[in-house]
Amino acid sequence: MIEQKNKKSIKVFRYLSVAMLFFAATSMYAQKEPQYTQYMYNIGSFNPAYVGSVEDPEIMSLYRAQWIDVPGAPTTIRIGANIPFSNEKTGLGFNAYSDKLGPMSQTLVNISYSYQVKLSDNAKWSFGINAGGSFLDVDFAKGDFEFENEPAIIDNQYNEFYPIIGAGTFVYAEDWYLGLSVPNLLTSTLYNDEVAVIEEDKTQVNFIGGLVFDLSDELKFKPAFLVNYITDSPVNVNLSTNFLIHDKFTLGASYRFDNAVSGLAGFQVSNSMFIGYSYDYSTNAFKNYNDGSHEVVLKFYLGRSGGSSSRKGKKDSKKPKQIDTPRFF
Repeated sequence: MIEQKNKKSIKVFRYLSVAMLFFAATSMYAQKEPQYTQYMYNIGSFNPAYVGSVEDPEIMSLYRAQWIDVPGAPTTIRIGANIPFSNEKTGLGFNAYSDKLGPMSQTLVNISYSYQVKLSDNAKWSFGINAGGSFLDVDFAKGDFEFENEPAIIDNQYNEFYPIIGAGTFVYAEDWYLGLSVPNLLTSTLYNDEVAVIEEDKTQVNFIGGLVFDLSDELKFKPAFLVNYITDSPVNVNLSTNFLIHDKFTLGASYRFDNAVSGLAGFQVSNSMFIGYSYDYSTNAFKNYNDGSHEVVLKFYLGRSGGSSSRKGKKDSKKPKQIDTPRFF
């Protein structure tokens, strides 16, 4: 029974994957998102269609420290919320993050709205939009330069605001999901006569997917992927595998092509709280200059009672759902 269910899910998953890849190849127009290793717990941050697909309201926080021991290396702090409505069709989301790299810092805030339609008894298709703004700050006084008396450096600080409008789609069932999103459909460039281009937003398209296999009643296995495409840049491919043990422990690994290999671990502290950790080890030439990257995720599921968890296939009598999504997403 489990084997037949897995085969059927793979067939549907393959068909929709090809369709979404074709759409992505013919529609490219956005802003580069920070890099995440635990993207599978953070889908709402880059795909607004995801926010209404969750069973219960959830709050997610993330901290990432990249390339330890490298001065000015990227650090990211993010907080977000996904809120499904009781009509089982719409949802709202909120995201805010602070991303720092050398003398540059960026703060983003946006809200998301999603609407979903029923495709079958166990599948839904969701569409979402997001809107907000990004605040960019560049302070060259924070850097060390060979020629510190350059006019472009002395007392030069730049502040700029960028509007954000994005869109996404998300298809999911009990044991698989696919998503395609563009975080920002608007592009802009910050230019200064003395230092030329300071920041240039380019198109970013995200394609995500995952399959959940029930190996036994106490063991689930999920391969997943995230593909990022940015205009005029190489395609960034992330592959991951995770095992869910006794609905409590998550162990896995991921590989970012020509960049890093990662170990992942998670623990469901309670029905309403999950904590995840990942460590990245660089596989390119940069591995000789850093001590890896750390990332911590903390999620809170609001409204879950002590005796039930919708992501384990159990329904809440107060708010029945047509789809009970697995814990993995």
